[in-house]
Amino acid sequence: MASKLLRAVVLGPPGSGKGTVCQRIAESFGLQHLSSGHFLRENIRAKSEVGVLAKQYLERGLLVPDHVITSVMMMELEKKQSQHWLLDGFPRTLVQAEALDRICELDLVISLNIPFETLKDRLSARWIHPASGRVYNMEFNPPHVHGIDDITGEPLIQREDDKPDAVAARLRKYKDAAKPVIELYKSRGVLHSFSGTETNKIWPYVYTLVSSKIRPVSSKEAD
Repeated sequence: MASKLLRAVVLGPPGSGKGTVCQRIAESFGLQHLSSGHFLRENIRAKSEVGVLAKQYLERGLLVPDHVITSVMMMELEKKQSQHWLLDGFPRTLVQAEALDRICELDLVISLNIPFETLKDRLSARWIHPASGRVYNMEFNPPHVHGIDDITGEPLIQREDDKPDAVAARLRKYKDAAKPVIELYKSRGVLHSFSGTETNKIWPYVYTLVSSKIRPVSSKEAD
């Protein structure tokens, strides 16, 4: 079971708890958690060529185009050829999925299906620390001091596209782009979907599934 390197992806709309699920899988199974958002922020901070390009789109409130995010992710995956990994936030479109196909074959794709109302509530209550990408939710994961990042003491912001008016359009856009990606992986028999409104209730099922592919790094069971 451990001889083959595991290549896995977690798909889910904004606010689906994707980052939390990825973090738990990475910790429980020793996988490298590769977040497209994290790598984009690193490139922006480093003022790399793709970072400068990505920043121009983000500052205008636009999605980073396929070729930019694909370029960032391919560079990172190149460095991780000898490790088990888990992708978070990539691929989001069919073009990105096809680019990923050219360098590897996925063993496992986890899709999180969360009701629209739940996503809307979560996103509208979401505030972030821009420099690190740390996310807070005013309902179930608030900062110690209202409006302030726990670690740096810097102010938190609510992204324009997390404001209630923008959320519905954002979720629709995600759904349209993700549908062909989900269909692709479903047709290959590697897609596993999990539905619910609470990450803690979905997690034991995800843990059991991943356990069937790779051994947990410790005997600690799913929380």
